[in-house]
Amino acid sequence: MRTAIVIPARLASTRLPGKPLALLGGVPLVVRVWRQARKVKDVDDVVVATDHPAIVQAVREHGGTAVMTRADHKSGTDRCAEAARDLGAELVINLQGDEPFIVPADLSALLAALVQDDIDMATLKTPIESAEELQKSNVVKVVCRSDDLALYFSRAPVPFDRTGTHGLHHCFRHVGVYGFKMAALEKLCEMPVHPLEARESLEQLRALALGMRIKVLTAKTNGVGIDTPEDLEAAQARIDALGETAFPS
Repeated sequence: MRTAIVIPARLASTRLPGKPLALLGGVPLVVRVWRQARKVKDVDDVVVATDHPAIVQAVREHGGTAVMTRADHKSGTDRCAEAARDLGAELVINLQGDEPFIVPADLSALLAALVQDDIDMATLKTPIESAEELQKSNVVKVVCRSDDLALYFSRAPVPFDRTGTHGLHHCFRHVGVYGFKMAALEKLCEMPVHPLEARESLEQLRALALGMRIKVLTAKTNGVGIDTPEDLEAAQARIDALGETAFPS
């Protein structure tokens, strides 16, 4: 089956203007993400899908592959679907363009799950490490079945600890990287926004409402993306401390 990793990158960003082109260790952020994705073995295509020629130019100047997509897409998922369709991909990873420290092995695991398991999608989780993190609405939580299929995603602190005796057991942070079978990706993009999705502003709830089976794998990636100037500063500090070893192989 033809496989692709698609990195949607939109120039406009409310919290960090021009985010894909923000420099991280002297290299545009989106190029850093593309380089990590290129470390995954046996993938047919790794492309940045964007709405702006400046991003295409930056990626190509650094030896990467980028394609222009429609400017009117409502989400990165829609942009990913357009690019994957043009590539003829059957298995697709939608990798956010703000995950420069993604562990390539996690992307390989997503592809393997799509091949081996009776699922429509696959994604990642990491253990929540503090009660403060559990309470943050910008930290998306995921609750899973015993077989690691997703039950629900929420910005609320779930699962709720009624007795106060369970601590952080079974509390997981969702890492927003997705693997899709192409048919599931097409169906997701065709269907309207679901009320639960609108309420929580979480697109993956549309997939659950449609009855899709989402496998949730425990990630090696720490799940820290870059959304704000403060996140960018923290990422730069990580590179200053670790050099290129900050980017796992």
